[in-house]
Amino acid sequence: MTEDIPLARFSTATVSDALDKLGRAGSMLGVAPLVDSARLAGRAFTVRYVAAGTPAGTVGDYLDDVAPGEVVVLDNGSRTDCTVWGDILTSMAADRGVSGTVIDGVNRDVERALDLQYPIFSRGRFMRTGKDRVEVADVGKPVTIGGVQVRAGDAIIGDADGVLVVAREIEDEVLEICESIHSRESAILEAVLAGSSLAEARSAQGYHVLQRPN
Repeated sequence: MTEDIPLARFSTATVSDALDKLGRAGSMLGVAPLVDSARLAGRAFTVRYVAAGTPAGTVGDYLDDVAPGEVVVLDNGSRTDCTVWGDILTSMAADRGVSGTVIDGVNRDVERALDLQYPIFSRGRFMRTGKDRVEVADVGKPVTIGGVQVRAGDAIIGDADGVLVVAREIEDEVLEICESIHSRESAILEAVLAGSSLAEARSAQGYHVLQRPN
């Protein structure tokens, strides 16, 4: 469900440029889709993992509390030696209308996600379980994904170029900037396809400073 995420109609590239113009971070470095066709938009449902204690805690049953249209955002500290998402979670999330999953870490049972066309953005794939290696520390609190903070309820947008977060309080401002950037870039494309030089078309629309703070 993307009705309350108007930014979803823009590419992550455009949204990233808008964030740059505001001097705000949002692009999650190193987190990529399983397949280039994946698209993702929704409000963040956040979960943070830490190394398992003694005795070990659990990897969590939080998915019961995720609403349709939300995006599960898992902070596993960029670990790539154990997974925190697999086929049971994928099947349940897809069945309940969850918009997708973003992981600062890895996932397994990739074939199930591909079969269901369920969007997953992560640091890769690896088969080893996180059980007894990591445990849930927080649910619904701020997490760090790819070097940026994500809070519950923030807008998450993903496509073939990656995934980013837009804090709820700046969404309207980012949307306005995205509309301007998209309009100007469309005008540049139209001009060059009509025979204009790239330099002339870009100059006319201020292309080289579209993302620059005022």
